[in-house]
Order: sequence, then structure tokens, then C-alpha cells
Amino acid sequence: MSKIFITGMGNISPQKTWGGAPLLSEVTEHIHERLTCVEPDYTQWFDPRQLRRMSRVLKMGVAAGSIALKEANIAIPDAIITGTGYGCLEDTGIFLSKMVENKEEALNPTPFIQSTHNTIGSLIALMLQCQGYNQTYTQGAFSFENSLLDALLMVKEEPALKVLVGGVDEITDYSHTIQKRFGKFRERSESNLNLYKTEDGALNGEGAAYFVLSGEKSDKSAVSMEFVGTFYKADAETLQSGINDLLQQAGLTTKDIDFVLLGNSGDQHNDKALQDHASVLFSKSSTGAFKHLCGEHPVASAFAFWLGVKMLQEQTIPSSVILKNANRSLNNVLIYNQYFGTHHSFILLKSCRDSG
Repeated sequence: MSKIFITGMGNISPQKTWGGAPLLSEVTEHIHERLTCVEPDYTQWFDPRQLRRMSRVLKMGVAAGSIALKEANIAIPDAIITGTGYGCLEDTGIFLSKMVENKEEALNPTPFIQSTHNTIGSLIALMLQCQGYNQTYTQGAFSFENSLLDALLMVKEEPALKVLVGGVDEITDYSHTIQKRFGKFRERSESNLNLYKTEDGALNGEGAAYFVLSGEKSDKSAVSMEFVGTFYKADAETLQSGINDLLQQAGLTTKDIDFVLLGNSGDQHNDKALQDHASVLFSKSSTGAFKHLCGEHPVASAFAFWLGVKMLQEQTIPSSVILKNANRSLNNVLIYNQYFGTHHSFILLKSCRDSG
């Protein structure tokens, strides 16, 4: 599998992951049933008149994409690929509510037009006047991973391409109420920093992260992605053989992994299975977790991707992330995410400071 280089990143999340501050130097505590994004002043990217017509998820997505492009020093990407599990929930809720209130008559088409999953990537393209390939993946908790796979296939054919790839999902009052009915999330407000110490259950989350990826290494390329793999409802044996196969294709073994970033969500049953797999496969590696920082949502792996790249760039592991410190230098970081015990994914990030 071909590697792909990360040249720019933008991340709007429940932490202050924008503005150039040191990596998680100040962790934002949320004492609530859900983790909502710490949002910047959007007027640095949008005209105030535009902002009035944009839902929150559109502001988050376009801002994250703009930050990534600016960091990569690229005006217009060759392609835009977005992963989203739920799409534009706020506009969907508005449209459905108005449909009921107005008895399906005299409806404003704008909320419907902006409720579709591909609105985020489309708006980025319209604002940039980007007429290249534009795709949105909506495969639930594999949406971001499938976006990465698409980008990998593109740069394998044309390494010079600069592809903007992202994962975006939001929480609304409607969506949170519905998801709580299924027993997915905790029932009471408590600190996200105590996620792994208290009541069983995940905390709902959201975020928007975009990355500029290319098949060609540049002076901005400190990190590469070596592979991405997904496994649905896999047992321990399948996961073990799957990760070994992926590592073998990359010329590595489990012993070469310096840090494993685990998708522990606070659900004790699924977290225990995740920890058990990691302790067997990566007994000599440092381990950490990230969902107490961003919450659980279909594209939480996009936050983990940003976090893994930043750790490799800065050669540091934030204390708020560490579960077990094996005191290893950072060269290979593996993201091992799980979504409610059904969706498992592996993404390998590698430092390429001294490689070609």
C-alpha cells in the first residue's frame, strides 16, 4: 500500500485545537452530557453576511478546511473528500420540523438543500471555486477511514495531487435526545476528564478536522500515513491477524509500534476488549486514549489522526493522553479505534523527518 504525506491540518474540536497553541497545553473540561466544540471567531474566514446563512457544522467544516489549506500553503486543492456519519443535522431538524408544522406545504427549500451530507464538501468547493473531484463518504463510523482510502487510491495513480480530506459531525439537541433513547450515552452530567473513572457509558462528541494529503514529500511533510484498515464486527483472532497483515505490508511488526492511540469511549465492556487486544498485541508500546477529549462520534478517528500527527511533529505525548508510558521515542504511532464494539479501524502514522 502506498504511503501518503500530511502537509496541512485544521481541527475544530471540543478542545482548543486551533490558533497555534502548543499541543493540548490546556485541556478544556466539559461538565455536561456531551462535548461541544470550542469554536473560533469565524469572521476571519467568512463575511458576516455569509455567516448568517451558514449552519454551525458548515462553519466548523469550512473553517477546518481553510486552516488546513493555509498550513499547506495551497489555494485550491485538486480534490475534496469528506467523511461524515450524520451530515448536517441542524438543517435536517429544521426542515423536518417545518414540514410537520406547515403540513408539508409552503416549505423553505434552503434547510433541505443544506441538510444533505455532501453540503460541507460542496460549500468548500464553491467558496474556493474548486472544480476538481469532490466526494462525500457516509459509511457511519468508517466514513473518515473510507475518505482516507479514496485519497490513497488517488495519489497512488497521481502522486502530485493535493487532496483535502476531512471528517465532520455535529451534535444537536434533537440528535442527542434520540441517541440517548438507544442507551448510547451517559445519562448525567459529569467531567469529561473523569470519563474512564466513573459511570459506565460514552460521552457524545463532535468535531471537524481536515487534512491536506499528497503522494509527494515536501518540506512541510513531517509525517506520513502508511496504511488504513477497517474491520466490522471482527473477533479478537480476526483483528490480530488483520493488524499483523497490515503491518507486514508496511515492513513492520507489532514490536515496531512506539505508541498506540486507543479509542476508549467510557463504555467499560468495549473498552476492556480494546485494552485486552492492545495489551496482547502491543505489550512493549506506550498507549494513550483520546475520546475523553473529543467525545464519541462516527468520525472521532479524524481527531485521533490530527492528534497522532501533532505528536509526531512535536515529538511529545501530552500527559492528558497517556495511559501507559513505555518511554519510547516516537517514530510509529498506531491509531486503534472502535465504535461501540462493532467498527474497528487501524491507521498507522510514521515520522518521516529523516526518510525520503
